[in-house]
Amino acid sequence: MPNSTSASTRLQRIWYRDQPPPWPLRALSTLFAIVVRLRARAYASGLLQTHRVARPVIVVGNLTVGGTGKTPLVIWLVEQLRAQGLRPGVVLRGYAARGGGGAPRMVESDSDPAEVGDEAVLLRLRTGVPVAVDRDRVRAAQALVNQGVDVIVADDGLQHLRLGRDYELVVIDAARGFGNGYLLPAGPLREPRTRLRQVGAVVLNGEGHAGAAVRAECQTQPLFSMWLRGERLYPLAAASARAAGTDTSIALASLAGRRVHAIAGIGNPQRFFDQLHLAGLTVIAHPFPDHHRYRGLELQFNDDLPVLMTEKDAVKCVSFAPPNAWALRVDAELPAALFAAVQEKIDGS
Repeated sequence: MPNSTSASTRLQRIWYRDQPPPWPLRALSTLFAIVVRLRARAYASGLLQTHRVARPVIVVGNLTVGGTGKTPLVIWLVEQLRAQGLRPGVVLRGYAARGGGGAPRMVESDSDPAEVGDEAVLLRLRTGVPVAVDRDRVRAAQALVNQGVDVIVADDGLQHLRLGRDYELVVIDAARGFGNGYLLPAGPLREPRTRLRQVGAVVLNGEGHAGAAVRAECQTQPLFSMWLRGERLYPLAAASARAAGTDTSIALASLAGRRVHAIAGIGNPQRFFDQLHLAGLTVIAHPFPDHHRYRGLELQFNDDLPVLMTEKDAVKCVSFAPPNAWALRVDAELPAALFAAVQEKIDGS
């Protein structure tokens, strides 16, 4: 099990508590803010160059460190684009991936998550569209253009200003919001909240006490609500059957009233645990760091209780998952008005 007193965990506690962070962190946060501001000015003045590719680019990003729900939104956006007869492709850095220094990696459904990143494999499995991984997102986007895509969706990359974009979507977790409002490392913010005034739209994921602060910050920008729905569980042991189109799923509601082990190595594991609680399950929670690389023993609990995990965790555990391991499929629900705003922008680009 991960060490609950790790540096990452301690920082998370500081970021999302009511007390001000320690002064050394606040001092470092001030320095970080200066660097962020100077970098933004360098791109705005042309001192650092933004590169555009010959296709519209939509960036789905966030202001904070950790999970906010970007990947479900990317999947939803890709599905909307395909419904319009377009051929979208997805670029991402491939967080926690090995290598990547030479050329873009084209992701396949059977790619090793350790090589290309867990989110990249999940996106390829869920969407079936071309997915390119590279720390240089411009290079990855160009690789997709060479493959004939019509529009590029960047999963994360709001701060990767080197890649030119036509539309920016920022996702914010309504439960955690901006945290204590400080920039890294005193708080979870990668950029000041005023950055929201420059984006195309803000997407508020779920509901929570931080939603009011987000709405107050976004008075001049379009704001849309997103809901993540998870109703079906898929057995990891039957991955090949799912790939062949065989439905081996069960309803999450069928486990209501039962005790389960819940595994989550995502930016905000508590969101997954809360989702299971709301479905009536009694959860034995096993949080892990974001993008954790699992070992077989971490899924063994010496009992016959079901082991539930997120889709992002599941792509890394298929080869050694126990027979009672299940992944919860999550789908994003968003208003049609959001895609209409995106489509209007890319049609004019």
